[in-house]
Amino acid sequence: MNISVYCGASLGNNYLYEDAAKSLGKWIAENGHTLVYGGGKAGLMGVIADEVLLHNGKVIGIIPTFLVDRELCHSNLTRLEIVNSMSERKNKMIELGNCYIALPGGPGTLEEISEVISWARIGQHHNPCILFNVGGYYDKLKEFYDDMVTNGFFTEVDKKAMLFTTSFNEIEQYITNYAPLIVRAY
Repeated sequence: MNISVYCGASLGNNYLYEDAAKSLGKWIAENGHTLVYGGGKAGLMGVIADEVLLHNGKVIGIIPTFLVDRELCHSNLTRLEIVNSMSERKNKMIELGNCYIALPGGPGTLEEISEVISWARIGQHHNPCILFNVGGYYDKLKEFYDDMVTNGFFTEVDKKAMLFTTSFNEIEQYITNYAPLIVRAY
């Protein structure tokens, strides 16, 4: 299975984030999955790629030309694709992924995981979306989605397209039992 991981090009200021990237990378490799990610070697992106490679896993990096030098393009990947734009990068990561996981990160990470959650809701893919909620990093986002339900902009059924967790057992069960959303008609 190809697992697209969205995460920061920074390490953040809590050691838990780096540890989470390492544990997720190890889990991906040890379970025979392939990491699909942004192609950089800086921050959590580099940590997870290095960890997958350390455990003899496969890594596909997708990076736009303007970020090759800026994000310090990883040079030891199984496969590296250089694309023309961020839109191409995101679309390629969605296309290649069978599952999408967000580690902690900044606005780019938030935008990427939000996009795949939104796209699941409208039937543009049929894959699970997971927020790796280490240290409660995504607690406020989870509350915001709950508020969307309360205010009638999101449904409880829509929320089934995503999981907030740090448990690999929960992740495995969620992926195994995942049923794509039925796209509602307006």
